[in-house]
Amino acid sequence: MINTHICQQKTSVKKRAPCFCFILFVLLVFFGFINTAYASSVKDLESQKINEILFNIHTYYVDDLALQNSEYIEYNSSQFERLYSKLDAYSKYLDKNELNALFNNTNGRYTGLGIEVKSIEQRTTIVKVINNSPAKQAGLRSGDIITAVNQHYVENSPIDLVAQYIKDSANGKVQLSITRNNTQTPLIFNLSRKQIKLTSVTKQLLDSGSGYIAINNFSNHTLHEVALQIAAMQNHYGHSLKGLIIDLRDNPGGTLKSAVAVADLFLQDGLIVTTKGRFYDSNQSFYAKRGDILKGAPIVVLINENSASAAEILAAALKENLRAKIVGSQSFGKGTVQSLIPLGDGDTALKLTTARYFTPLGESIEGIGVTPNVAINQTTLPQTNKAVIIKNEQLEQNTVFNAEELADIQLVKAKQLLSMQ
Repeated sequence: MINTHICQQKTSVKKRAPCFCFILFVLLVFFGFINTAYASSVKDLESQKINEILFNIHTYYVDDLALQNSEYIEYNSSQFERLYSKLDAYSKYLDKNELNALFNNTNGRYTGLGIEVKSIEQRTTIVKVINNSPAKQAGLRSGDIITAVNQHYVENSPIDLVAQYIKDSANGKVQLSITRNNTQTPLIFNLSRKQIKLTSVTKQLLDSGSGYIAINNFSNHTLHEVALQIAAMQNHYGHSLKGLIIDLRDNPGGTLKSAVAVADLFLQDGLIVTTKGRFYDSNQSFYAKRGDILKGAPIVVLINENSASAAEILAAALKENLRAKIVGSQSFGKGTVQSLIPLGDGDTALKLTTARYFTPLGESIEGIGVTPNVAINQTTLPQTNKAVIIKNEQLEQNTVFNAEELADIQLVKAKQLLSMQ
């Protein structure tokens, strides 16, 4: 039986902008949604579990793979592996550790270093450092290049290998060699993985009674955090917000339920999203309930090429219901929904693509993405520096920002549009 629906974060390479972008932690999970790079092998599964997985694929998978006369017991291991390989990149068997990690991260917890990395010119580059993390405390910065992990040289290595070295570090101790600003002598950082509590929403006050929130992912707590941050800004002003910028840049997704709930905060009525699949329970339409937390105040949404899945659901819902203007670059284009199906032993599960989602106008964004109303391309801006742009001041005297980080033209345009509405 399908247990939990998740709009899985992007894990494949986008055709027009090839990159892998995710946070490194114990099991390579990003805010609770499994990255598939090191999902468990199915080679050694028992025949009973293979039959159970085959049944679930036959019953729930979004596409009919035409299993051989439905005689699952006739499949041997090699045949099963060939069938399993036909699943999309988001469908995986999860062992006990991976399943526990998924639950922990869905609830805003993970164990790791607290860095988001991206492969840039075959070099593993840190693009974001999470607050209250070992990486932040050690002094790692956006733009740092990882050249070695525990003395393993990795400068031209695949990002998956870099992640595996960090994951396999004994006793959670990790030594990173870092090149910063093209320096010849590497900087050495000794860190320990630890459990980090993630905040999915941050806020800033804008001029003229407006506000800004950045939603970093969609977890079980996102709805509460969004409502709380908006209420805090309104309490500060003593009146309802006159406008709001919602920053979804670099948001890889999260749960379908969370995205729908957040969209409902800002819509009086209308269709939010529709899901369609082979299994009857995969066919659903989600509508907004009456009540707009902003009472009709204008909204501008920021997206970029790393905004995916649940982030795209929210952006498309607000755009197509004419509730918000979208600024930025074309989003990732992740238009499928995964479900978590527990297996009989109670310790493992199958994460399976069970539906495709469609925007209020009936469009699929799979491989396409959400098109902004105002297209502005810009290099990814780390979340830690967005507050500096908005407030036009440095949060810490010793913080160093380059010109590119300070030239957030997407945010500047969003503020301009907000003031004009």
